Amino acid sequence: MKKLGVMIVGTGWVSGEHIRAFEMTGKAEVVAIVSRKYEKGRAKADEYHLGDRCKIYTSYEEGLKDPNVDIVVLCTPNDMHCEQTIAAARAHKHILIEKPAALTWEDTLRMNDEVKKAGVKSLVGYVLHYNPLFKTAKKLQKEFIGNLEYAETDYFHRVTSEIPCYEWTCKKSVGGSSLLAGGCHAVDAIRWFMQDDVVSVYAQSAKMRTDLEYDGTIAIILKFKHGAVGRVGSSYDFISPYVFNLNLCGDKGTLWNDKLWSPSMIPDQRDYMQLPVLTPNSGDVKHHPFPEEDAHFVDCILNDVETDCPLSDAVKTQEIVFAADRSAATGEVIHLPLER
Repeated sequence: MKKLGVMIVGTGWVSGEHIRAFEMTGKAEVVAIVSRKYEKGRAKADEYHLGDRCKIYTSYEEGLKDPNVDIVVLCTPNDMHCEQTIAAARAHKHILIEKPAALTWEDTLRMNDEVKKAGVKSLVGYVLHYNPLFKTAKKLQKEFIGNLEYAETDYFHRVTSEIPCYEWTCKKSVGGSSLLAGGCHAVDAIRWFMQDDVVSVYAQSAKMRTDLEYDGTIAIILKFKHGAVGRVGSSYDFISPYVFNLNLCGDKGTLWNDKLWSPSMIPDQRDYMQLPVLTPNSGDVKHHPFPEEDAHFVDCILNDVETDCPLSDAVKTQEIVFAADRSAATGEVIHLPLER
C-alpha cells in the first residue's frame, strides 16, 4: 500500500514532533517541508534522516502543487493558519492545523466553509485528547463519574524567552490572546468532557506582565445547554511550572486531576483513589502525544471516517474563546451562538 505523503509547513518547535509522529505510523511519510529559508528546511529534513525523498519548498503554493502530498500539517504562527488552510482545502489536501484555528471569528468561519466545500479531512491539534489522563477519564466517565454537573479546566503556562515560540506568542497580532495562544486547550478540554453546547460566557481578565501585548490571565464561567456550569482558567503570567488541571464533578463521582472519588462504584471508599497515569502537566511539545494524534488522523483518512476534532467541531471552541475575550473586554455576559 502506498504511504500517504505529508508536507510539514514550518520548521519551528512543533514541526519535528509531527515529522517523528507521522514517520512512526508506517502508513505515512514526510515527502516535503516548507520553509522560508531553504537551508532551514533541509536542516530539518536531515535532522530526521528523511533523505532525498523529502523535497524542500520555499513557496507554500508550490508545495501544494506537489502530487505526492496528501496531507498538509500547519506548524506556522497563528496569524498564518487561515489563508494556509483555505489554500490547502482548495488544493484538495487533508489538513492538520495546529491550534488555534484562527485569530478572528470571521476567519474561522471562512476556513470552515472552504474545508466543508472541499470535502477533505481536517484535524485541529488539540493533542491532549490523547493524553493518558484524558483517555482514562473518558473511559471512567460514564460508570464512575456520571453525568457532569460541574467541571474545571486550567491552562497555566508562563511562556518566557526560553520557549522557542516566545517572540511571536507575546504579540497580539500573532499570539492573539491568552486563550488563543494556549488557553484554548482548556476550553477544548471542558467541551470534550461535557459534550454539550455552551449557551453563555462571562469572563474577567488581568494583565501582570509588560512583555505581553494582551492580558495574560483570564477566568471564564460557562453555562451549558442542559444546565451544567463550568470554569476555565488560562494564564501566561503565573510564576509556576506548567499546570493543566482537569476536574470533573458528576452525579456518580468526581475526578480531581489523577484522583478519583466514586463511592457507588468503589465500596467503602475512604479517600480519593490515585490513578497511576501520566498527566498533561508539561508544556514541552516533546512530552505531548503527537504519535497518537497523527496516527488517528492517518487512520481517519484511510478509513474515510471523521476525526475526533475536525475544524467543524473546533469552530465551537473558537466561538467560546472569542466570546470570552469579548466578555472580558466589555464586562458583559455573551450569549451564544455568536453572529455569523
